[in-house]
Amino acid sequence: MFLSVAIRQRIINLVKSQHLNLMELSRIGNLSYSTLMNFMTGKGNTITLTTLFNICLGLNIELRDFFDSPLFVDVLDEHEKSSSKV
Repeated sequence: MFLSVAIRQRIINLVKSQHLNLMELSRIGNLSYSTLMNFMTGKGNTITLTTLFNICLGLNIELRDFFDSPLFVDVLDEHEKSSSKV
C-alpha cells in the first residue's frame, strides 16, 4: 500500500471511530477544509507534517498514535517508485 493511501485510510478510520466527519475534523483541528479534502480525495498525494499534526490535534491523539496501526507496515513510497522509472 502506498503511504498516502495508508494515511488517508487511517484518517478515515479515526474519524469514524470518533463519530466525526471531515468538516468537523477541519474545524476542531483548525485546518483548511479545502486542504484536507484535496488530500482525502487524492488531488494531492502529499500532506505536510503541520497538517498531519493538526489532524492529530483535532482527533485528540499524538502523532505516534496516528502511526500506531498495521496500515503502516510495509508501506511504499509512491514517489520512489515513479523516480525509478527514469
